[in-house]
Order: sequence, then C-alpha cells, then structure tokens
Amino acid sequence: MNRYYDYNFLKSLLFRQNNYHRFGVIGHTLAVTYHAIRNKDYRFVVPALLHDFGKPFTANPDEKDLEEGLGNLSFTNHEELSYRIIKDWNFITEWDKLIVRHHYLIRGMKKAKQKGNFAKYRRLRRTWDRLDDTMKEDLGTFLKYDDLGK
Repeated sequence: MNRYYDYNFLKSLLFRQNNYHRFGVIGHTLAVTYHAIRNKDYRFVVPALLHDFGKPFTANPDEKDLEEGLGNLSFTNHEELSYRIIKDWNFITEWDKLIVRHHYLIRGMKKAKQKGNFAKYRRLRRTWDRLDDTMKEDLGTFLKYDDLGK
C-alpha cells in the first residue's frame, strides 16, 4: 500500500490516472460530485466525494502499459479500501458506505466476464445477488455519474 508521500500516490491525485480518466483523483471526484449536483441528485454527493478515497493508496503502474512506455496507473481493490477507510465513520449513512463499497461492482462483473475470469465474475455476482433491487438501481445511477466524471 502506498504512503501519502509515495510518487504514485501523489501522481494519482493530481495527474491523469489512465486512459479511462481525463483527470487525477481529485479532479475526477469533483467532476462526479458536479454531475450528481447538476442532476439534482443530492443523495449521491457524499458517495461521490468519498468513492475513490482508497485510490491513491492502491495506485501502481499498470504492468502491460510499462512495457509500452505509458504512465497509466492501476487501482486494484480501491473501492474496498475506500470503504474500509470510511466504514466506522458515524456521520455518514450505511447507504453512503454501500455505494462507496460497491460502486465498481457493475463494471467489475462486466470486465471479469469479458476477460473470461469466471471465478471472479461468480464472486462479484454473489455480492450483486445479495443486494436489494433499490441498491442495484442506485449503483447503476452512481455509475452514470462516475462515467460522466471521467
């Protein structure tokens, strides 16, 4: 895990994260928050601000991109670390915490299936199946704001 003074930690905060993000973590976080507010969907403001808290700690060079000389970063399990950071905070709701914890679940299932990683897909799918329909819908809405913030 990166420390706050680690190069990749600082790079991820301020500079383009990878080919999927125009911004660093700070800019992306603000963009996601902006899109939730712009759509008057204020319930997503807190998760938008917190959903990538763990990213700088998990920022590592993407191995296949290193071979090509690209500076992309990978953020494996950033959503779980983001959740672990905030899980004991009593000033945010359990709903906020679940959105943070599972905000990558839809995309993670899709990517695992596309890559033929069926063990990972089944594990993620079990988590998905335990969520109620309202949470599934909320995660889909949040994913829309997350994508708009890229």
